[in-house]
Amino acid sequence: MSVVKRQTTITATERGFKIMFHAMASPCEVLLDCLNKNIAEELATAISNEAWRIEDKYSRYLPTSVCSAINQSNGKAITVDEETIRLLEFAQQSFLLSDGLFDITSGVLRNAWNFDGSDNVPEQEQIDAVLPFVGWDKVKLTKSTITLEPNMQIDLGGLGKEYAVDTCLIIAKSITDFPVLINFGGDIAATSPQQNSTPWQVGIEHPGVAPSDPLYKQPLVVKISQGAIATSGDARRYLLKNNKRYSHVLNPKTGWSMTNSPKSITVVAPNCIQAGFLATLALLQGEQAEQFLIEQDIGSWCIW
Repeated sequence: MSVVKRQTTITATERGFKIMFHAMASPCEVLLDCLNKNIAEELATAISNEAWRIEDKYSRYLPTSVCSAINQSNGKAITVDEETIRLLEFAQQSFLLSDGLFDITSGVLRNAWNFDGSDNVPEQEQIDAVLPFVGWDKVKLTKSTITLEPNMQIDLGGLGKEYAVDTCLIIAKSITDFPVLINFGGDIAATSPQQNSTPWQVGIEHPGVAPSDPLYKQPLVVKISQGAIATSGDARRYLLKNNKRYSHVLNPKTGWSMTNSPKSITVVAPNCIQAGFLATLALLQGEQAEQFLIEQDIGSWCIW
């Protein structure tokens, strides 16, 4: 595996500074509404280091990560730290609140699915071979340990980036009272409105739209003054067979892709990890996604 050099760039804007770096397989951007470069440099260092810390700790792709240690436990109890327990407890609550639809053990379904934009949809027997290893209800979680059954795995990819946004927002508030917007690959949070009291404006890309399509340059624009926004959808990860689109969002109960859901759902919530959970859970409602969001009484946008 090639090693990507980690670096940040700081660019002056009309109103302040833009900080850019790459983490968790996503472009990451921080906007500071302030002309003090010292603050921008402090933010750049603190926020990028925090994002990389979380990536190193929870990426399932890194053999030294906590996630890899848990996945290689082969049925043995693994002792983990308080931060990890909090994340796992949130995953457990999400599993219960979603009636099992939000399940961080469902990542093993990637052994049957490969969302590369092709028409390579798996056969039922391939899915059936993996389903026995899915189910958070089979996991034992204590205040300091987690135990998976042999061949089970967890994947914190559905929580990690949103969690990083939330922790980085706390760091930003500790550094400055000036307005800050954090955008990690479409998972977004703001400390406050801009100094002129106007909300930040953020573009959400249309899923599945080719760069040649006029819609590609006309993203959905949402406004945020404070709080968080998260988007879940199949803009880049899907299969297409016989004009039927298979989303990378999988139903952990059946092992099958959602085919009648919106292509993208954006949700507003007090923090990013909550917004991400609700956006994914809404997608898993299929054709009832919009009705589900109405019942939650939260700000949201759906693209079909």
